[in-house]
Amino acid sequence: MSTLATITEPVKRDYAEIKNTGILRVITSYSSSTYFLHRGIQAGFEYELIKNFAKEHELALEVIIIGENENPYDLLNSGEGDLIAASYTITEERKEVVDFTRPYNLVDQIIVLSEELDQEPESITDMSSIPITVRRNSSYYVKLKELQDEGFDLTINVVSDDMDTEALLFQVANGTYSATVADDNFFQASNKYMDGLVKGPMIAENDTIAWAVRKNAPDLITKFNKYLYKHFRFNNEGVPKRSAFLNVLRKKYFEGSTPVADYFTPDIEVQRFGGISPYDSLLQTVASEFDLDWVMLTSIAAQESKFDPNSESWAGAVGIMQVLPRFSEIPLESLYDPEINIREGARILKEQMDHYSYMDSTSQWQFALATYNAGPGHVADARRLAIDHNDDPNEWESVSKALLRLMQRKYYQHARYGFCRGIETVRYVNEITNRSNTYEAILALSQSRNDSYPGVLGFKTIN
Repeated sequence: MSTLATITEPVKRDYAEIKNTGILRVITSYSSSTYFLHRGIQAGFEYELIKNFAKEHELALEVIIIGENENPYDLLNSGEGDLIAASYTITEERKEVVDFTRPYNLVDQIIVLSEELDQEPESITDMSSIPITVRRNSSYYVKLKELQDEGFDLTINVVSDDMDTEALLFQVANGTYSATVADDNFFQASNKYMDGLVKGPMIAENDTIAWAVRKNAPDLITKFNKYLYKHFRFNNEGVPKRSAFLNVLRKKYFEGSTPVADYFTPDIEVQRFGGISPYDSLLQTVASEFDLDWVMLTSIAAQESKFDPNSESWAGAVGIMQVLPRFSEIPLESLYDPEINIREGARILKEQMDHYSYMDSTSQWQFALATYNAGPGHVADARRLAIDHNDDPNEWESVSKALLRLMQRKYYQHARYGFCRGIETVRYVNEITNRSNTYEAILALSQSRNDSYPGVLGFKTIN
């Protein structure tokens, strides 16, 4: 018997019961490719795929995030959710406790290594000296054990099932772990915003990805299968054929631009414009009007849009400061004007800075940035949660920990504004602060060398 679940007798809740309540509950993990929130907007490959099904069947969709110490199969069989949509590979062990729909994706499992190793193994036989860290209840662990049984010399480091694939990739990127395993599409998406990852050898090819459903819900599986058949099936030669809708989702979350943090390197802009950005003068003027640090304002513009006045985010934010029209009284067409957009972004930031005026300047900016990114409700929830843990709600370190806790179901289910993608907000604050420090250093150096070294920002290129 499988050890994946403690609840193996599923509750009775098939499609008829779901239709009667009008709510479909999806269990998923929180990651850049499955489900996440950005400024309150729900997104993710799995989310959009199941949301479209719910819309076609006139069902409301409720998202259940797999929290700390929670078992997805128990959540499913207990009736907390109706399906698991988290890029799950079909395995024999999992089939003992759940049924699977027809596949909607094919992926390769690959080793992902830390750049700090300074090694790029060409095959699995080159991995004998490198420990591979995975979760016990993952399909990756199953595959690695199979390879061990086949005679490959592998060291498997097992960690808690609370560590999802994205969290492990972060740990590999920063050198905490030497290697892990990920699906190739997940690596492709994560590699866009994580530095320090190296693609290693493939260990499994064309694994089938599907949704997991309770074993006593045949009507629900039938509905899912009819829906998925429209978007993913194999032709007579066994080649997968995808619908236009599915191809758009794949491009959006795996192959194209990603909604998660996109690091900005100032060097190119410095060389191109002879300053930090093409809008230095305007940013300085607006910052002065609102009594804000112009370098910090510039760092925010870089993070939000890379100074593109025509930038439009998947969430609907527009312009250099990525202002959301629904939070502004300025007409949408006017928000594409650089001066209007920057001034509106500065006005919103100034309101947040004034809200935290009793703090020191550093803390003011940290809390204002967090509010600009996540919204005042989530920040207020995090401050209340910090108090609950006897931490200082006026200290960013305490509140940043609380923001990360709001990604866990046992905390966000009691929060006034619900789930918060704390990891993105914490990263957002850190990246803008670090970028501002870099800009300050460049400006200081350029000023000191301006008279001696004519050229871009006072630097003279010597080949």
